[in-house]
Amino acid sequence: MAAIELDGVRKSFGDVRALRGVDLEVEEGEIFGFLGPNGAGKSTTINIILDFVRPDGGSARVLGRDVREESVPVRERTGVLPEGYDLYDRLTAREHLEFAIDSKEADDDPYPLLERVGLADAADRKAGGFSTGMQQRLTLAMALVGDPDLLILDEPSSGLDPNGARQLRTIVEEEAANGTTVFFSSHILGQVEAVCDRVGIIREGEVVAVDSIAGLRENVAGGSTLVVDVDRVPDDAVSRLEGLDGVSEVTVQGTTLRVACADEAKMDVVGELEAAGATVSDFSTEEAPLEDLFAAYTEGDA
Repeated sequence: MAAIELDGVRKSFGDVRALRGVDLEVEEGEIFGFLGPNGAGKSTTINIILDFVRPDGGSARVLGRDVREESVPVRERTGVLPEGYDLYDRLTAREHLEFAIDSKEADDDPYPLLERVGLADAADRKAGGFSTGMQQRLTLAMALVGDPDLLILDEPSSGLDPNGARQLRTIVEEEAANGTTVFFSSHILGQVEAVCDRVGIIREGEVVAVDSIAGLRENVAGGSTLVVDVDRVPDDAVSRLEGLDGVSEVTVQGTTLRVACADEAKMDVVGELEAAGATVSDFSTEEAPLEDLFAAYTEGDA
């Protein structure tokens, strides 16, 4: 069973079409990254999943239930770390957890949750004196209340230092290992690449790609770069390589050529250089960073 199923979801706010027929399926137990530029429709999608916003058309099912008809049982099984959540300045960390536990009618002990996010020593401090990173940790602890089946994290690394970011990654991986589905929206692409099984990219209200990082690279021209060292670069080498199918860009640095190309074109590149009279001494492949793939999909190149 899929944890999240969106089928043809549409939503407009006045003249603005926020979602234009979104289809999306997230499998149970996977860590799914959801990416897109500002205004692409990420927040609207999350709000529809949580039934905070009703779609104009299409359907949304979460944990096997229609979110419009059964929003309460869906929320009971869902933990949420929303972007920009406001804590209560006068309540302590422990009191925030007790509030969340009572709200979900759970039987958690606040202290293990606070210890898990690195706030055990601050259990009786008021949240009004917390740093941004501490507030984010506390909100994450509240999201973990009740051992949720679905964990929705919207910009969860906001305000976290490197240690906090590593701790977040560990928690996400532990939750997925225990069968929890994690829906992870973030602008920090390195963290998405580090933890996510698959990634969905939304652009202008439409999901333009859903795949693993490796799959995204395979589908984008220039998804990887072939680095070739030669004894010399023949005068016509660049033009010959640029004429090969699957080659999108060639740059020369001394006696090293960097060729953005599809995987199936790599040996053609080596063969063409040798045919041009160069002696190839070494070659290797550099994978494109997720930032480049994100740009390709969100700027219309993919």
